Amino acid sequence: MSLISVKNLTFRYDGSINNLFENVSFNIDTDWKLGLIGRNGKGKTTFLKLLLGKYEYKGTISKSVEFDYFPFEVKEQERMAIEIVNEIAPNVEDWEIIKELNLLNTDAEILYKNYNLLSGGEQVKILLISLFLKGNNFLLIDEPTNHLDIETRNNLVEYLKKKKGFILVSHDRDFLDKVVDHIISINNTNIDIQKGNFSSWQDNKNRQDNFELTQNEKLKKDISKLEIAAKNTAQWSDKIEKSKYNTTNSGSKVDRGYIGHQSAKMMKKSKVMEKRIEKAIEQKSNLLNNIVRNESLKIIPLDNRKNPLIIANELQIKYNEKAIFSKRTFEVNNKDRIAIIGKNGIGKSSILKLIMGEEIQYNGTLKINNNLKISYVSQSTKELKGTLKEYALKNEVEESIFKAMLSKMGFSKTEFEKDIKDMSEGQKKKVLIAKSISEPANLYIWDEPLNYIDILTRLQIEEAILKYEPTLIFVEHDETFVKNVATKIIELEK
Repeated sequence: MSLISVKNLTFRYDGSINNLFENVSFNIDTDWKLGLIGRNGKGKTTFLKLLLGKYEYKGTISKSVEFDYFPFEVKEQERMAIEIVNEIAPNVEDWEIIKELNLLNTDAEILYKNYNLLSGGEQVKILLISLFLKGNNFLLIDEPTNHLDIETRNNLVEYLKKKKGFILVSHDRDFLDKVVDHIISINNTNIDIQKGNFSSWQDNKNRQDNFELTQNEKLKKDISKLEIAAKNTAQWSDKIEKSKYNTTNSGSKVDRGYIGHQSAKMMKKSKVMEKRIEKAIEQKSNLLNNIVRNESLKIIPLDNRKNPLIIANELQIKYNEKAIFSKRTFEVNNKDRIAIIGKNGIGKSSILKLIMGEEIQYNGTLKINNNLKISYVSQSTKELKGTLKEYALKNEVEESIFKAMLSKMGFSKTEFEKDIKDMSEGQKKKVLIAKSISEPANLYIWDEPLNYIDILTRLQIEEAILKYEPTLIFVEHDETFVKNVATKIIELEK
């Protein structure tokens, strides 16, 4: 067992006014399997790079282990995959490499293909086994599940369960629950570590939030009552003090000593109440700082058209004249939420593109209702650029609604000023989703919309879909999202 000790860590980017981290302190046991969570833009990847020594910071990070980061940058990607493995982990033998691939339920033949020709899932496997084979170093694994199909994710779960300590950044709730034994959460004002998986962390967080909300309401009422009482007591004190110089109706003098004593007593009581108010205000200021209020997103489905919207009969996508999955027959009706699932490369995205009107080879028949207004979220963010204002204008969506949706998904004022091409992948995906839900449509088609999207935003999107009931066809590998949202599932098989 080794410790990673972080003390008084303070960091901000050049040109930024606010600190991203301020006086953060905690310890990590290198035998722990930590899930690192937090909203997009809160600094998860930045924190990993601070551990790696990529940025200057204040405070100390002491460690007795070296770090390796996933995804490892691969140069000269035209080489065979086994050459990449041998470069990262030069002292391992072929049987050790094959053993690791077997743990991921992967055939060794991928070792002898060019790395650049491997699928995204196969590249993930090559990099992960390489870093674990390297040995001794503590792994910082940054979002390994993006683009991985459900079967590959489950293989990765079993693989990571057999390994010892690492820090894993992931927004997949089911994946975190199966893999990690501690959660490190980057909150609004601190970094918190708890034992357990994501679900136990969320339960604890909900309990803490509810406690703080209850305490906040109680203190608000207490402060209000104390302020009224303090004001009345001060007024009585002042009134009694003034009465010292009056006379009685008979003309006799009042007992000024007694009245002065009563006045002082009332004033003292008023001061005690003021201190109680100050203490209550201080207690109140320490509450709610880490509560994230998930504001509701809105989707604007158009009035429903006559069913069915789409009919597919014995549909098969073809590559080079060869059908790649078994015939599928299905209908899309109003308020259907259809998840298309299957292995990477099986043709899920191709079905979506075919419905969108792209020239895709296929067998069977596909009939689409005339004049359907379709809103599309693509898997890729490569084409995004320009200001948010320009993007809204180009895509003919109401700028105020579009920006309101982004604000609800956690965009800050500074992020509104950025060029989209300079945003993080999570922010870019939010731009695509905000555009889609801001435009009225009969049918929403989303291709892996949740890649890089933080858990809180995933929950917001789920809630909006269930509330507004858009007709939706989507490809997604987040099992929890599929289970919560889909009304139908189309599984593609070879």
